[in-house]
Amino acid sequence: MSNTHENRITVLAPIDERFDEILTPEALSFLTALHDQFGVGRHEVLRTNAHRQQTISEGRNPDFLEETRAIRDDHHWQVAGPGPGLHDRRVEITGPTDRKMTVNALNSGAQVWLADHEDALSPTWGNIIRGQINLADAIRRRIDFVNEQGKEYRLGESTPTIVFRPRGWHLNEAHLRYTNRAGITAPVSASLVDFGLYVFHNATELLARGRGPYFYLPKLESHLGARLWDEVFAFSEEFLAIPYGSIRATVLIETVSAAFEMEEILFELRDHCAGLNAGRWDYLFSIIKSFRNRGRCYLLPDRGQVTMTSRFMRAYTELLVTTCHRRGAYALGGMSAFVPNRQNPETTATAYTQTAKDKRREAEDGFDGTWVAHPDLVEIARTEFDSVLNGNMNQLHRRREHVSVTAADLLDLRIPHGKVSTHGIAQNVSVSLRYLERWLSGVGAAAIDDMMEDAATAEISRSQLWQWINQGAVTTDGIPVVRERVEWCIDSTVEAIPRTVGDRYADAAELLKDIVLGETFPAFFTVPAYDRYLVMHEVRVPVA
Repeated sequence: MSNTHENRITVLAPIDERFDEILTPEALSFLTALHDQFGVGRHEVLRTNAHRQQTISEGRNPDFLEETRAIRDDHHWQVAGPGPGLHDRRVEITGPTDRKMTVNALNSGAQVWLADHEDALSPTWGNIIRGQINLADAIRRRIDFVNEQGKEYRLGESTPTIVFRPRGWHLNEAHLRYTNRAGITAPVSASLVDFGLYVFHNATELLARGRGPYFYLPKLESHLGARLWDEVFAFSEEFLAIPYGSIRATVLIETVSAAFEMEEILFELRDHCAGLNAGRWDYLFSIIKSFRNRGRCYLLPDRGQVTMTSRFMRAYTELLVTTCHRRGAYALGGMSAFVPNRQNPETTATAYTQTAKDKRREAEDGFDGTWVAHPDLVEIARTEFDSVLNGNMNQLHRRREHVSVTAADLLDLRIPHGKVSTHGIAQNVSVSLRYLERWLSGVGAAAIDDMMEDAATAEISRSQLWQWINQGAVTTDGIPVVRERVEWCIDSTVEAIPRTVGDRYADAAELLKDIVLGETFPAFFTVPAYDRYLVMHEVRVPVA
């Protein structure tokens, strides 16, 4: 395929320093080609997702698909597996792509860096394009810099393999505009923008350096979304003249519908697939969102009472590991939210203890690696995995044939002695407010109360509040959770927070009230929040 293609992508936002290195005419032509080829398919996937959610809301539980039973029953097919640099995934560090975090992640000692343009990144125009600049610099080892205080950030000799996470299929990138061949303009897909810019600028360089263009795929709800990604990969490999199968993807299983289609997702991506990840926080959010209108029997208690040993979470991870190892795919564990505090030894000790316990459980359950969000936790996690792996780099040999997970297991939401409490309301409000303020200020991952909060954990907190209100939850003190009670809690929490000039707490409170107290439930808070607060003024002016 010729890699020449007309450019019908218009940049609607300012071009800051070095942005022209990323937004080249050739790169924009590639983005045009991706939208020409896959724009319609993307909207079909989104329509299918919306229809599935509607059926769940109307009372139909998700189940394993009868029409794809032959795929599950065929024991012969396997996925491509890890590419160069992905054979050892014992510890993966996650984080956004700002310059400081990039250097720290690459110097962390982890085997993999999940370079995140999704839940850990606030998708401001500057963050998105500067992130691409930082990734290109990191791959070419020109990322060193000195900050305004004179502190030097230098790249070490050995660095992790980079796996890049683009935004999900449901998100747009408002600062670019696509015009189709018929002359009709439309927003561009954030997924195709993130993926396209990264693979266009870096695929050849990565392959030359003995690695490859590797991706984490977020928010998939079915094998149809995976099929679309596989088509995108094959098209891009031909367009960019790199070998078929060079791209490798690890899929985050973080929606309840995807949990019922793990094998089908692996099958659709089999020539480009390296593994699956148990995206625990988004998965919990998906459970709440999917069953939010199904009555009190689907209410979950305070967030802190829902652990990885809960019945439905346990079933989900057991099925993931077994499915992966049956098909030659790596199973990656999730992120423990505890973070150390170097100024507080007690907090740090708790973070170490809780992380070690979490990672030991994952290793004993058969996972091949895991996530951490802080460099100080890399060695803690690796120690726990090494003690179980016993010199191996993975546990693919553990087929775990004894594991059997049913649809009922995945949907068993009972939490023994689980309660909704006044403290739970206050905690959800406080976490949501403080995280939204950080997100609106351009920070996508923030340590709050010694826990790492990102968009996924904030989604849990705000969706619980909405569900508790709309399904008539009653707290342990016998008082119903009603809008007036939650609104009072929001107002009083904002009043108690120390304010600084330029903070975004007023906007955060306004946003939280809209997404928690309204009758409709936004599928993702990031959609209305992005459109209202992060889209630059220039974009809102009609383009002649």
